[in-house]
Amino acid sequence: MNGTIQAPTIEYGLLAPMLVVFGAAIIGVLVEAFAPRYLRSSIHKPLTLLSLAGAFVLTIWQARSGIPTKPAAMGAVAVDGPALFIWGTILVLAFVSVLLINDEGHFVASASAVPGSAEEERALSEGATHTEVYPLALFAVGGMLLFPAANDLLAMFVALEVMSLPLYLLCGLARRRRLLSQEAAVKYFLLGAFSSAFFLYGTALLYGYAGSVDLAKIGASLGAVGGQDTLLYIGAAMLGVGLLFKIGAAPFQAWKPDVYQGSPTPITALMASGTLVAAFGALLRVFWVALGGLEWSWTPIMWGVAILTMVTGAILAITQTDIKRMLAYSSIAHGGFLLIGVVAIGNQQQNASALSALLFYLVAYGFTTVGAFAIVTTVRDAGGEAWHLSRWAGLGKRRPLVATVFAFFLLAFAGIPLTSGFFGKYAVFQAAVDAGATPLVVVGVVSSAVAAFFYVRVIVLMFFSDPAADGPSVVIPGGTWAVGALATLATVVLGVFPQPVLDLAHTAAQSLFVR
Repeated sequence: MNGTIQAPTIEYGLLAPMLVVFGAAIIGVLVEAFAPRYLRSSIHKPLTLLSLAGAFVLTIWQARSGIPTKPAAMGAVAVDGPALFIWGTILVLAFVSVLLINDEGHFVASASAVPGSAEEERALSEGATHTEVYPLALFAVGGMLLFPAANDLLAMFVALEVMSLPLYLLCGLARRRRLLSQEAAVKYFLLGAFSSAFFLYGTALLYGYAGSVDLAKIGASLGAVGGQDTLLYIGAAMLGVGLLFKIGAAPFQAWKPDVYQGSPTPITALMASGTLVAAFGALLRVFWVALGGLEWSWTPIMWGVAILTMVTGAILAITQTDIKRMLAYSSIAHGGFLLIGVVAIGNQQQNASALSALLFYLVAYGFTTVGAFAIVTTVRDAGGEAWHLSRWAGLGKRRPLVATVFAFFLLAFAGIPLTSGFFGKYAVFQAAVDAGATPLVVVGVVSSAVAAFFYVRVIVLMFFSDPAADGPSVVIPGGTWAVGALATLATVVLGVFPQPVLDLAHTAAQSLFVR
């Protein structure tokens, strides 16, 4: 010891996309603190969109410059092919979600006011807005970027909290159905805190087993440490609970319908797309890099979780009468389909095809989800969004374009050919068949058929039912138009010409396997 402290080595260039997002979020906090209230919105909107666009450009530039072979930030962040692919996906999905957030009519005027109180009415009459949603959204997106790229469990835990805490707040800021929104925020916070505790305790147990929180070192210790199997298996199980909760996999899915229903719909779109992509990226990194040597132990459990998730999502969606709850259970079912890809990766070591299929599915599902929730924001009653399915009756006769676009997204969810959903499911199912998981694919196909029922039910309701005399109106702000058009274009292109994105995903997937 010479009494000196070695300065940490930070590769700022490799981390530039994340740093841009976090930097913009910090600037947004300063804007909230010092800028006049009437200027905040006009500053936040371009700042948020430009930071996300700039981070995406930096991600593309970094991918074209060459994928690093060593983790950055002293081994804490793995900037490899899958991380860059997931970063690009999250940034695009976050960008279009912010276009929905720009319609500030979704957010409460004063979150601290009691719902229905005179204070709330006064805030509404004064035109007050919650502009802090922009830095909160940026912090959440920054956490989403770090979560799937974290190369040690402590960095992953920090990313989990940075991603989750802003979302807990944003879920409670819905302008209408205030009590439901606050209930959603409390449920998400409490259950999310439990899942974070599981994750942190699992981290501690794995540290006790391997003597390190580095994912690669944990993986290397699997065959070298003896007499500590109890720590290993309990720690791996607790990590799995924390990660599967963020995905919304059964039996940890109970929060998802309530939170999706009560949250402001643009925040629901951000969670249903970006959070899911980030969580699957983190799940893959933990179960491949750190626990890949335990494949024979965790694969049977993942089989059970995938089957339970698909069946739960598909069956319970049939009983829903709220459009957002139906889409939440649809998200649960799709989480089960994605878990089939995780099983395929576990059975196909040194093979990037299953991972590339999963990455493609995440892109396809993310765009379709954002588009579907964008349409939900446009169909409105006097009290806000027309949430009950009965209010969507006859929409195809009153506003055929809006109903047609929404029907197209539902068909993509169902996996109808010439949509992105078809090729996403086909790629994942094919990888699972090649991995010997054919029975799991059979369950997935049956669940898809069941899920198609409630998608078609909504389509029939829109086009073959008579509209009510007091039917809802359709209000489409400019940002929502752009989101719907972009999501539709992505769903068509990925359904008709999927190969370029599949090739890009395959190239990205290959670098994860170079350890």
